[in-house]
Amino acid sequence: MSFSLVIHGGAGNITPAIMNKDQELNYHNGLSAALDAGTGVLKQGGTAVDAVVAAISCLEDNPIFNAGRGAVFTKKGVNEMDAAIMDGSNLAAGAIAGVRNIKNPIVLAREVMLHSGHVFLSGTGAGEFALNRGIEMAPDEYFFNKDRYDQWIEIRDSDFYQLDHKEDNLKGALPKTDHKFGTVGAAALDKFGNLAAGTSTGGMTNKRFGRIGDSPVIGSGTYANNRTCAISCTGHGEYFLRAVVAYDVSCLMEYKGLTLQEATRIVVKDKLVKMGGEGGLIALDAKGNFDFCFNSAGMYRGMRNSEGKDIVAYYGV
Repeated sequence: MSFSLVIHGGAGNITPAIMNKDQELNYHNGLSAALDAGTGVLKQGGTAVDAVVAAISCLEDNPIFNAGRGAVFTKKGVNEMDAAIMDGSNLAAGAIAGVRNIKNPIVLAREVMLHSGHVFLSGTGAGEFALNRGIEMAPDEYFFNKDRYDQWIEIRDSDFYQLDHKEDNLKGALPKTDHKFGTVGAAALDKFGNLAAGTSTGGMTNKRFGRIGDSPVIGSGTYANNRTCAISCTGHGEYFLRAVVAYDVSCLMEYKGLTLQEATRIVVKDKLVKMGGEGGLIALDAKGNFDFCFNSAGMYRGMRNSEGKDIVAYYGV
């Protein structure tokens, strides 16, 4: 049986004008390393779930992405992270939101799925569960990134918040000078024919009130079902939540019989655009067909499969 893996590192105003050759190389290496990690699991006969965790953990460890070590700062000047994972073989899912000091949030999400008896844990409760399960922690210093910090300093005394994947702010705040976009995600098809998907993020710079986006919400930012597809989204989470993007793609395939690409284009290029939502998704179906679909200028993305196909890309096509 063949296998496939798709990954993303965020979508937004990603153009050659804001990327120099060194930055392109950094993102290429970061995405390639994640593909290595995920396909390494699949080549050894590992599960789609474990491949997704391996790929996303690699992206979380890389500070150029807004997840794990590279998470942005909240209104209070701390890093709060969200993540989710879903197993398409049985519709099991695990998600965490508003966690701090968790080295790899995607690992905690898998632990919630497998050992908590619940689907979604948040804040201090999720942190307590992580301690009980022996999940690796990291001090605040591990998550400190000067570019992220400076980005937050610009707007911390305002009521503005900032999409990490967008060049300009939502509500008229100061123009951002940092172009490190970054919610991360992966979807995998293993040799057993099972699908899985996962997403991890640090959210929005200067976000308030314990804000949670679409990434950890099953059906909005993350979804997997062997009967249809595996999806991980990235973009302006409020719109992806309202459009229930990941599940909507699956529903169009299941109930209308659309192909993967037909379904993703209806949701991302039509439905989201009409709502004003920017971003994209990566997708796999049970036959190994894959899609990168986004309505923004670009998306950090990659794909690799057992047939030798290998893609790393950033800009729109």
